[in-house]
Amino acid sequence: MADENDVLTDLNADPAAGANGADNRPTVGILNQYVKDLSVENPNAPAAYQWQEQPRVDVQLNIASNKVTDEISEVELKITVRADTEQGAQYIVELAYCGLVGIRNVPEEHAHAFMFAEAPRLLFPFARAIISDAVRDLGYAPMMLEPMDFAGLYQQQLQARAAQQGEGAPAPTGNA
Repeated sequence: MADENDVLTDLNADPAAGANGADNRPTVGILNQYVKDLSVENPNAPAAYQWQEQPRVDVQLNIASNKVTDEISEVELKITVRADTEQGAQYIVELAYCGLVGIRNVPEEHAHAFMFAEAPRLLFPFARAIISDAVRDLGYAPMMLEPMDFAGLYQQQLQARAAQQGEGAPAPTGNA
């Protein structure tokens, strides 16, 4: 039997737990992912299937983050792929692919880097597959987007903003 003076130790207690069982560990993760908007256009079909000219393909990518709650944000990859020839557009695919990201107990600069570098890296393969399938379903060869270095792009954005605003500029917020 334990004496009043004995110190009881819970070996299963989480060392990161705070007072009253509060969890103070840094936590990040993708909670859900989904297609928010998808537009697939084949504006010059069926004539476009007869065109012999190789199309010029333009790919545009934007990343945005919107706070949903204090601990959840929506990261959106907006990808537009457009194939044009002298005769006109062969196809246009616009995709807004999103992920709900949970972040707790993470310093702001690390949270921002996760939202604009790591989360897009995790979401991109799924968006890439959707675009490939959409172009294939239009009757063209699948559009295989090249893998992207989101961490490198993020660093370039930070450097460009620092150069524009002077050294010591804070991390950007909102769209990257």
